[in-house]
Amino acid sequence: MNRRLIVCLLAFGACGLLEAQEVAWPEITVEAKPGARWWWMGSAVDKANLTRNLEEYASAGMGTMEITPIYGVKGNEARDISFLSPKWMEMLRHTESEAVRLGMQVDMNTGTGWPFGGPEVAIEDAACRLLIEEYHLKKGERLQRKVETTDVKQQPYAVLERLMAFSDTGECLDLTNKVRNGVLDWKAPKGNWRLIAAFCGKTFQKVKRAAPGGEGYVMNHFSRGAVERYLMRFEKAFGGNTEGITGTTPYPHTFFNDSYEVYEADWTQGLFDEFLARCGYKLEEHLLEFLSEGDRTDMARRIISDYRETLGEMLQENFTSQWTEWAHRHGAKTRNQAHGSPGNLIDLYATVDIPECEGFGLSDFGIKGLRKDSLTRPNDSDLSMLKYASSAAHIAGKLYTSSETFTWLTEHFRTSLSQCKPDIDLMFVSGVNHAYFHGTTYSPADAAWPGWKFYATVDMSPTNSIWRDAPAFFQYITRCQSFLQMGKPDNDFLVYLPVYDMWQEQNGRLLMFDIHKMSERAPRFIEAVHRINDAGYDMDYISDAFVRSLCFRDGKLETSGGGRYKALVVPGVRLMPADVLEKLCKLAGEGATIVFLDQYPEDVPGFGNLEKRREIFKDVWSRMKLMQQSGNARILFGTDYAQTLAQTSAIPEEMKTRYGLSCIRRNHADGYHYFIAALTERDTEAWIPLAVKARSAVFYNPMDGTSGKARLRQKDGKTEVFMQMRSGESLILKTFTEEDVQMQAWAYTTPMQDVVRLDGKWKFRFVQSEPAVTDVPDSVALGSWTNCDFEGARTTMGTACYTVSFRLDEPEKAVDWVLSLGDVRESARVRINGVDVSTLWAVPYHCKVGKYLRAGENVLEVEVTNLPANRIADMDKRGVEWRIFKDINIAALGYKKGNYAGWTPMPSGLLGPVELIPVKILDK
Repeated sequence: MNRRLIVCLLAFGACGLLEAQEVAWPEITVEAKPGARWWWMGSAVDKANLTRNLEEYASAGMGTMEITPIYGVKGNEARDISFLSPKWMEMLRHTESEAVRLGMQVDMNTGTGWPFGGPEVAIEDAACRLLIEEYHLKKGERLQRKVETTDVKQQPYAVLERLMAFSDTGECLDLTNKVRNGVLDWKAPKGNWRLIAAFCGKTFQKVKRAAPGGEGYVMNHFSRGAVERYLMRFEKAFGGNTEGITGTTPYPHTFFNDSYEVYEADWTQGLFDEFLARCGYKLEEHLLEFLSEGDRTDMARRIISDYRETLGEMLQENFTSQWTEWAHRHGAKTRNQAHGSPGNLIDLYATVDIPECEGFGLSDFGIKGLRKDSLTRPNDSDLSMLKYASSAAHIAGKLYTSSETFTWLTEHFRTSLSQCKPDIDLMFVSGVNHAYFHGTTYSPADAAWPGWKFYATVDMSPTNSIWRDAPAFFQYITRCQSFLQMGKPDNDFLVYLPVYDMWQEQNGRLLMFDIHKMSERAPRFIEAVHRINDAGYDMDYISDAFVRSLCFRDGKLETSGGGRYKALVVPGVRLMPADVLEKLCKLAGEGATIVFLDQYPEDVPGFGNLEKRREIFKDVWSRMKLMQQSGNARILFGTDYAQTLAQTSAIPEEMKTRYGLSCIRRNHADGYHYFIAALTERDTEAWIPLAVKARSAVFYNPMDGTSGKARLRQKDGKTEVFMQMRSGESLILKTFTEEDVQMQAWAYTTPMQDVVRLDGKWKFRFVQSEPAVTDVPDSVALGSWTNCDFEGARTTMGTACYTVSFRLDEPEKAVDWVLSLGDVRESARVRINGVDVSTLWAVPYHCKVGKYLRAGENVLEVEVTNLPANRIADMDKRGVEWRIFKDINIAALGYKKGNYAGWTPMPSGLLGPVELIPVKILDK
């Protein structure tokens, strides 16, 4: 063969291979698979059941199991294993070994239950709170008494930090050194005096939901020494050669910390000195303002803001950073839920390797056909809340944003896979790319149904009936995350987090940013985030610390973690440190776009050195105004968000503004890729302009793994893609800026006439049922099997097979056929003519089936699996004792004791209508 021809053929083959790789689905990694919090009840685990559990998780498609030991099972104490004991470490080693064999990863809580604490935490290292005692004297009166807290429980532990005296004329005296052996002997000089004794006391909080060997005080997260001593227990346990156990246990892939729930911990010993070092003035000299309540003065608010900032910095430095550095020394990573913390969430999240957000409740987007259930609670984590974790990950250059997923989506035993999809899609468009279910419980083979259960939902366990079809759901998540972990984030704006406004405006002293109260903590900021999103843009939040390290390079703002943005937006911010404003001024002078929305910053936060800082602020602001007026800098202002942001170089995504779709965009080497979700009641069929240029693009359907080249056109200087999406659906779009990729076309179709309605009787049988049903009719009309007249119809949990034969004379008249199952309760496996077609688990319940049909007689089988709700309700009616767990046992929504005997049977089975819809190619 001609040598030149060979070279050309080789080159052509290489190009073809390269192009195939470009349009293929990303390679699946263990991180792309969903993970789960894996509760070990009482740590009563054994090797055989650990292997059995792990094999079930792995075969279903899970990738990472995070071990969190909790309280045990009543009457099972003999099988409990003490946390970090040699026996416990042996079980961990077995788990890690089996995970390696199965291609999984193991994470581990750095404790049991939550928060961190346990038997190794001495009272001296336990969480602290501020205690106050007051004494009042007039001129000449003598106070000769023991200075101690009146709280008898606190007396053995409370340490006097300061004793301050304040006169009605404004004089302040530090009497701390006058306390001898706990007794003060002091005569009041001229004036009326208010003496304030500040003690460092204890919260006495114990670890919640602790496992055996994990019971004890919650540690002091603000004390470096307390944290260091806490971690020493893990050093010893993983070190091996303990009590006859030879060899070390490998450290887990990642150490986990749950949401910050250290209640009333507003102090630590030595905080007065820390405050002075950080803020430049003595907090003890301003206790009158610090302790004031109600309508506080501006001075008091500033002092409390400084206190809140100090507390947050100490948490970050003494706990979060130290914990992460410790994990790194042992080759492990850290995954942290910073929400709930009394600090700047962005900085706390960014300190760890994997920031983790949390969903709590069910979102309602009005998706067509998605069933509703009265036993749910609204999701407290909207897009604005979820973006704290992903923002920190993006600006700090972290690869993953994880999520605690589906917490309290519904009441127990009532969560369907279809209800899960909108909330996982919400997390994806918010920046999550590494979902962990909350959760699944280790359960031994000999445990009677429903097995061992955690007190809160969701239950993503093999004993749940939804497990039968869960692998299809897990595969959906894996496909989505394979794209969402690829490339880099491509959000438009950095949005300044007005934490000083929050610190200075909120009442009280200890300010915790938990998800349930964010609407109170930051209402204006939440509104601004949604207005920016509604204007078609995406954003990441940025803290003052990250603003200070920003640079302007090649026309974009660049964070220290490598994130690149078109502008920095300051939304309705009143308070800003002078050096941060100076940084914005410098960036604007270099060419960066700075956008002020609703108002300009007007003052500095805090109290220390206030007037000097105000002078600097005013000077910087004067220079910025001159720059703005001269037109020599891109400093924008407006109250109309859409109009103002349109003046930046960012282009809004019209799929959001005009069509109500939700999306997130990332970039890759050859272009961009979008995750798009129809979290709306609307269907979409339109040419949609993109915010990026593209020569070609490919659609990927994460539900079924299909892909195809999208239709593009160039119009009015924009790239438009033709998109068809039904309410509730999701797609991935990958664009190529320069290359015209070659592959099969994406199938755009439109319905034809002659829809085949599969009415009448269907053959009916149960594939599996618990309890087993008898006297099942041979055929039924479509509808809930709970309405049928056979024993167990209203109580069984299981899978029923519906079979119907139908005739198609000319199936080839359509380019394809779509099977629509209508209303399914709750998931379905479809088989046509003996061939498995698809597993349908979310609305709309439809799939393309043309290639499975033949001329003449066809047989359709649909295996439908219901929820376990009817079975558990029957058990409660019969008084079966299945709530056998210690501590909180099983909680109902709202953390109340519940009984399900009063539940009406939940619809189960194939409700229909079932239709075969012929489709043709849509020519648009």
